[in-house]
Amino acid sequence: MVTSLFLRWLLISIGVCCTFLGVAGIFLPLLPTTPFLLLAAACFARSSEVFYNWLLQHKRLGPMVKGYLDGKGIPFKSKCIAITLVWITLTLSTILVKPIWIKVFLMLLAVILTCYLAKLPTRLEKL
Repeated sequence: MVTSLFLRWLLISIGVCCTFLGVAGIFLPLLPTTPFLLLAAACFARSSEVFYNWLLQHKRLGPMVKGYLDGKGIPFKSKCIAITLVWITLTLSTILVKPIWIKVFLMLLAVILTCYLAKLPTRLEKL
């Protein structure tokens, strides 16, 4: 838990924004849900036990975060969606930018993210 009042409120604000973005990601196909909720959980863990517990105990949002934090993994369907969206968004971004070094960076980023997601433990259950 941080002791600075400014930093505490900053982390709470970032956590709330990330929670809203995570919820929006449930309905918007190109906006990822779980990464925003994980970032929110990290912010809340360092700033507010109340918000952290609320997020983990939430009936819809909690399971998305708990599996990752407990080391049980993420659902197979979520993993597939995440990898697919990484490739769609980064490929589209690569098409839109001109400098070759940015294109190479984006494709390298896609490979790294895919490897990371593929190595995460997979939980065989519904999304």
